[in-house]
Amino acid sequence: MAENGLISIPSPVSVRETMDRLVALLESKGLTIFARIDHGANADRVEMDLRPTELLIFGNPRAGTPLMQDRQTIGIDLPFKALAWEDEEGRVWLTYNDPAWLAQRHALSAGANAAVEAIRAGMNQIADAFKDR
Repeated sequence: MAENGLISIPSPVSVRETMDRLVALLESKGLTIFARIDHGANADRVEMDLRPTELLIFGNPRAGTPLMQDRQTIGIDLPFKALAWEDEEGRVWLTYNDPAWLAQRHALSAGANAAVEAIRAGMNQIADAFKDR
């Protein structure tokens, strides 16, 4: 499912397990995990309700730096992010920005196409890993 520059794929496991699997997969590919934010736990701390929701911030300077060399404003969207969340029907989703949409949003030049394509291919591999489970 793609909407407003976001790609969402279903996950067959809980939000926490989705993030655990994503972290393991990204680390196995040599990517850096910069932060994991549990929005649900943060909501609990202020006595507010929120379905399970976790954000992962990750990346690789070899992939992101060429994009910022082309157009520094893309730095607002880097490092890359993925959100695992549970909808109102109890289904779990993994959502991330479409790299092509980010390229369009920041008006990257054709010179950045190879880097954008590499990121897209990597995210497709991650999506495929969740489909196979």
